[in-house]
Amino acid sequence: MRREDLADLMSFAIIAEEKSFTKAAARLGLSTSTLSHAMRLLEDRLNAKLLNRTTRSVAPTAAGARLLARLQPALGEISDGIQDLVEEHHGPSGHVRINTHRSAALLWIIPKLTLLKQRHPGIVLDVISDEGLVDIVAAGYDAGIRNGEQLAKDMIAVRISPDYHTAVVCTPSYLKSSRAIRKPDDLLQHQCLRYRMSSSGSLLRWEFQKGARRFEVTVPATFITSDMNLLIDATLTGVGLSYVLREQAANHLARGALVEVLPEWAVAHDGSFLYFPSRHQVRPAMRAVIDVLRYEGQNSADC
Repeated sequence: MRREDLADLMSFAIIAEEKSFTKAAARLGLSTSTLSHAMRLLEDRLNAKLLNRTTRSVAPTAAGARLLARLQPALGEISDGIQDLVEEHHGPSGHVRINTHRSAALLWIIPKLTLLKQRHPGIVLDVISDEGLVDIVAAGYDAGIRNGEQLAKDMIAVRISPDYHTAVVCTPSYLKSSRAIRKPDDLLQHQCLRYRMSSSGSLLRWEFQKGARRFEVTVPATFITSDMNLLIDATLTGVGLSYVLREQAANHLARGALVEVLPEWAVAHDGSFLYFPSRHQVRPAMRAVIDVLRYEGQNSADC
């Protein structure tokens, strides 16, 4: 392999990742024309077209995709080796990319940012909020965060939160001005604010449990949103009831802005876990993030 091939192959991988010559050039510190010329020369040397270019997008050809599949593990090993060497001298540093749903980021990552920065100022936490399930390996993430029920069996998982509990909440004023709520079926006579899951487009089910009995109540909707913060803000206006995780509304419940109804019917769900594909490839920066985010309460998991 010629010396310039390695640099051009790395550039090819970045173009494929960014799906843009402009973005890849900015990331590499090159001009777009220089990068484009390098790719044409690489294709000539390999006698294969690697990229399909249009005015709007760039994507690997079939041959390019096959080459990329072989390149990415090797380039990842090179990058990790260099990063490990740097971290041996300067401590954990570099980007750690995490895919997570918004609620987990707000509840368990944001409160730990100060501690992470105090312990490891060289680490950049790159958090992408995504409600759907993502293949973190294929998408190039170091780790993901999801509830325990959503974890793939082949992943290493570290608990970062206690278990969650559902809660039906409203303002004290709404509760005083409306019909009494003694059992879940009473909710059918109330104004209900509902959450639409952005990943599937379906409405979040209102589930309840008492003892071994678990069931769903299909409540009427007077307001629907796919933004949990917006749902809670709407509930705070006093227009109706919403179904959330108790932890999401904890601050409002603590100060009395919201009250919980039917707490004895709440459903428990597995808490959030940080997960990643292999314990043998954990970089020092990733290990540092794990240590900061790890939940130290009961039932915490080790990796």
